[in-house]
Amino acid sequence: MLFAIICEDNADSEDLRKATRDVHLEYIGGHDVHLAGPMLSEDGETMIGSIILLKAVNLSAAQAFADRDPYKLAGLFAKVTIRPFRQVIPS
Repeated sequence: MLFAIICEDNADSEDLRKATRDVHLEYIGGHDVHLAGPMLSEDGETMIGSIILLKAVNLSAAQAFADRDPYKLAGLFAKVTIRPFRQVIPS
């Protein structure tokens, strides 16, 4: 099953995001991630969060993945929401 993991950064935390980026990318690269990338502010440049579409066996597994994300462990995120997701397009 796919899960959408929507992570919102703490305010003024772009430096922390950049400092932790390499280990975060290495971590998510070791999992069944279908799509991932930063959410941007209205300026189209400033990173303010992340969206990850993860294939996991259940919500508990998706939560465990999110809890071990180096960004989360570094204290980057103010809020993390995980929801089951059904991909329709592309089919």
